[in-house]
Amino acid sequence: MSGDGPSEKMRWSIERRLEFIEFRLFWEGRVNRSDLVDFFGISVPQASADLGRYQEVAKQNLVYDKRAKSYLVTREFKPVLLELDAQRYLAQLRLIANGILPKEESWLGWVPPYATVPSIARSVDPVKLRKVLDVIRTGSAIHVEYQSLSRPDPLWRWLTPHALAFDGFRWHVRAWCHTRNRFQDFVFARMLSLDETRPDQINAEYDVEWQRFLTFRIGPHPDLGKAARKAIELDYGMQQGEISVETRISLSFYLERRLGLDFKPEEVRPERQQIILLNRKEVDEAQKRARSETAALASKYVERSEEN
Repeated sequence: MSGDGPSEKMRWSIERRLEFIEFRLFWEGRVNRSDLVDFFGISVPQASADLGRYQEVAKQNLVYDKRAKSYLVTREFKPVLLELDAQRYLAQLRLIANGILPKEESWLGWVPPYATVPSIARSVDPVKLRKVLDVIRTGSAIHVEYQSLSRPDPLWRWLTPHALAFDGFRWHVRAWCHTRNRFQDFVFARMLSLDETRPDQINAEYDVEWQRFLTFRIGPHPDLGKAARKAIELDYGMQQGEISVETRISLSFYLERRLGLDFKPEEVRPERQQIILLNRKEVDEAQKRARSETAALASKYVERSEEN
């Protein structure tokens, strides 16, 4: 919230409605009382009061048009409540398209014609999720029947989760595996059964790969032509031919795979893989170092556990 905005003591519900007014003004160029009444379920007098309150905060942003019976955005519009972000608008379109957010629950009034590439939903059982959340919250271990890629049959193992992670396609549980004595990612959908729990105070600080971050420096494929390189720089918002992306080391492998950065540039046609990782050596060394430090701390933890 800007310091020029309404008092910090303002009730959250009112503040939320004023933000809604500003959102509609910027993205749709207009807002009226019925927008507030329909979305928030408030009375007409309350909607009028909210619009009047917004005028006090940002009088230069809107003007009432009697013919349109709406408040219209002005050329002098300047946001005072919201940090305008195209991603926020587009994210709502994606959520609507994926069936996650009902259109009537979004802040979008008029929705433009749009389409998204279909994504295959990776299911997460809400009951299993709730149980895992309880285990993380209470600092416990849980007995899980898990189907891995490397074994033909599922295996029961004790896990001590400490975080959730999303790799761009699937949700994982980041946990200490008592069977393999190391931190791993476990895909929710492969958790066939969740059984008993027990107290366990694994220190998440031992998971160096989770705690530590690294930065990817990404640039256009060097074999692209000048025009193509410029187009890629614009696509990704690159500055001076590159863009930096920070990620947890434990998620860096997924990011590489998702962006196609796990291929050597000389092995992929530039038209097929248009971006490359510029600091490959630095990334590889950071990943290797984190794995080594995590393994060392895990070894000490196992030794102490056995002594006790």
